[in-house]
Amino acid sequence: MNLSPKITLEQWASLVAVVNEGSYAKAADLLNKSQSTVSYAISRIEEHLGGQVLKLHGRKAELTDLGKVMVRKAKKLLEEVDGIEQLAQCVSRGWEAEVSIAVDVIYPINEVLDVIELFTEQGETATRVRFLETSLSGTDEALLDGLADLVIAPRVPPGFIGEQFDSIEFLAVAHKDHPLHSIDRPITIHDLESYRQVVLRDTGTKRTQDAGWLGSEQRITVSHFSTSVNVVKRGLAFGWLPTGYTQAELQSGELKPLNLEQGAKRSINLFLINARGERAGPAVRLLMELFLKQSKQKALAKKGARTE
Repeated sequence: MNLSPKITLEQWASLVAVVNEGSYAKAADLLNKSQSTVSYAISRIEEHLGGQVLKLHGRKAELTDLGKVMVRKAKKLLEEVDGIEQLAQCVSRGWEAEVSIAVDVIYPINEVLDVIELFTEQGETATRVRFLETSLSGTDEALLDGLADLVIAPRVPPGFIGEQFDSIEFLAVAHKDHPLHSIDRPITIHDLESYRQVVLRDTGTKRTQDAGWLGSEQRITVSHFSTSVNVVKRGLAFGWLPTGYTQAELQSGELKPLNLEQGAKRSINLFLINARGERAGPAVRLLMELFLKQSKQKALAKKGARTE
């Protein structure tokens, strides 16, 4: 790596300014420099590159083929430098450079993205967000291995404190034409074992398990509930799916609840876990605040729907 580049950032900025503004004079005004200074910067770039990057057509500056390549690289370089400066300012004010969220896939992804969108509006723009989608023991591992600052999980491992903030309802469903719906009595576990079930793969590596598997020989294992929904919609299997993933299909009748003897509905509590505890920075604390606020709004909406 060359630690003494021949072309300076100011010279690259001059090239980008000329291209963006369309002329040397306008670029000079934008950069608050003289036109001769901007012209000299371009000539130095061409000297070091050994080729022309701009050519004049009247008063308008146009890029050569070499210039088109160089200006793309220059823009990326300047954006990277700007990002480094913003990151430095962010860290100097006490904000984390990056915050990692591990979310069990049973939690609707759109609700996570809603919170991340609010975070980008209210937090430091330079703070990077790393979003890990996990399942089963993989969520525990992200927490125990220190891979996440904030975790949404159905259980709180020993040594951590979690705040219950939501619950997810699961419903046993199958495609409307699935043979299970033709059974004219409550369906037993023994009945289910004769049919293919879709189950969720564990993202953990230390101890794996399959969510909700009944032990039948036939199963399809997937990594995400959105895939589970597609499997069930094709009539390939039945499964217990989060109602948040299947609302549209249940309303249209494409999927139908299974008439189980018992256990057709399941409810799993979700906990918001601050993996850093008292050491959590302002970014983690803001995210926690936004998730809890979102949960309260959902609870109020559900309460209002029940009273209507």
